[in-house]
Amino acid sequence: MPRNIGQRKTYSMQFSDRQRLFYLYAREGWRRFSQRWAVGRISALRFAGRTPQRLIVAPTDLRAVDSHIADEIIHDRFPLAGRMLETRGESPFALDLPSRAFALRLHSFSWLRHMRASQDERAFDKTREIVKDWIAAHGSSIHGLAWDADIIAQRIIAWLSHSPVILKGAEHGFYRRFLKSLAFQIRYLRHIAATTRDGEVRLRVRIALAVSSVSMTVQPSVLRRAARDLDRELDRQILPDGGHCSRNPRVGLELLLDLLPLRQTYVNLGHDVPSRLIPAIDRMYPALRFFRHQDGDLALFNGATSTLANELMCVLRYDESAGAPFKALPHMRYERLSNGPSVVIVDTGKPLSIDLSATAHAGSLSFEMSSGRNRFIINSGAPKFAGERFHQLARTTAAQSCVTLNDVSSARTARSRYLGPIWIGGVTEVKSEKRRTELGHKGLKASHDGYLKLFGLLHERDIEMNANGTLIRGRDRFIKPDGTDPGPDDQNVATARFHIHPQILIGRRSDFEVILKAPDGECWSLSTIDTKIEVEDDVFFADPSGLRPSSQVSVRFALKDQPEIQWVLSRETR
Repeated sequence: MPRNIGQRKTYSMQFSDRQRLFYLYAREGWRRFSQRWAVGRISALRFAGRTPQRLIVAPTDLRAVDSHIADEIIHDRFPLAGRMLETRGESPFALDLPSRAFALRLHSFSWLRHMRASQDERAFDKTREIVKDWIAAHGSSIHGLAWDADIIAQRIIAWLSHSPVILKGAEHGFYRRFLKSLAFQIRYLRHIAATTRDGEVRLRVRIALAVSSVSMTVQPSVLRRAARDLDRELDRQILPDGGHCSRNPRVGLELLLDLLPLRQTYVNLGHDVPSRLIPAIDRMYPALRFFRHQDGDLALFNGATSTLANELMCVLRYDESAGAPFKALPHMRYERLSNGPSVVIVDTGKPLSIDLSATAHAGSLSFEMSSGRNRFIINSGAPKFAGERFHQLARTTAAQSCVTLNDVSSARTARSRYLGPIWIGGVTEVKSEKRRTELGHKGLKASHDGYLKLFGLLHERDIEMNANGTLIRGRDRFIKPDGTDPGPDDQNVATARFHIHPQILIGRRSDFEVILKAPDGECWSLSTIDTKIEVEDDVFFADPSGLRPSSQVSVRFALKDQPEIQWVLSRETR
């Protein structure tokens, strides 16, 4: 396992709850103090320096573009993060913005890629006008979300990648102001990089600094230092199995969209490619294929949301190691069962550190199941544009295809705004064991201790798929640490939830069986043995258009009557 990843939580869990909270508050306080110390006095003079002479290259942006969004922006309408803002000729930075998500998109300038798709000459003037407005409003005053490390990194990459659009037809004076603002942001980002919270954001910061070092005229020492820092972060965050330490399947895709153009820029300019960059990219591709269902979308674990098919295909066409997906990601802690047209992906892990738990979902032992081009059982995923309340709801165990005990999540988050939504209790250990029979059946048995401290019980899940992938048997069981069943006085009630993809129709065959029908006519039955099935309303958080109504199949069982349930997914013959 890469250095430092996953070590902090193990250390903190040796103490009592009160001692652990004291440690977390002290650690967060030290991180914030270190960041302020690194920055020093927040002023333009603190980060004043030489302005680069010129831009050398504009790295490619592989993300999907939409000319309709460009047309809206040209006409003073900003359709970002699921909201619309009409500026009526005013600067968007002088108005009250519709939501925090909207503000993040606006200040990151990720929408610049759409302007490049416009055939209207006004797009260049409009883009330059907006950049000029941002420099005037925020360029020399370091405060607010516009100067969040992740937003700065995204903005630097966007400005450099789309500098031909920004600078087309620009006067020399604007060109110099543009370079000066870029240099100012880069110097500030370089100062706070080491104190940025661990995870995807810190890696994106290092990517942005590397992109700037090859895109602008810099000293050779700056180029070498940026490459060295990027290597160090790649080595820490990209696990040996190719997964990202956040355990979010989509993070790999987002990082590749930035890393692939960076690699090509190094090659095109004849620079030495950072030594860890190409090996990291090569490892990431198999992990990305591991999470890909046959309909082309990625599994929805630990903060993943919907994926645009053209973005995924754009990344996969650079994959030179194409082959069958791995059967497991041992460092990322996921397992994959596949036979015939059927695929089952199971989460058998937990966050690798306290910081990385801030975006994790309480989905240990949750699973997704697809067959052919259809996803039948999924997790609810993470919303793209919803508010913080919905983001936190999406993280609960009830939003995963898993089992809850007394409707309590298997992991609890801190309620402190100071600490952020990190995990402070719940799953500390997940055990798993795969098996394969002589008949070609594939199986997985796993357990977690997320309910041990509160209720004194372990959750155990057993899944087996037959040789041709037409039958999947499952068992969910709660046991005491010594392996015995709960007693007759146990008052706990468990609920197994199977979240159904919105495109799947649900029909009831009996109290113990439902039919799941896909748009192409493929049908599967979900049945239980002596336990009633309920069909309930649900919310699909990960839909591209926003929150979407859907349905879930629920099975409730009182542990004093039955400590386990058995369920069967069977493909219907047409």
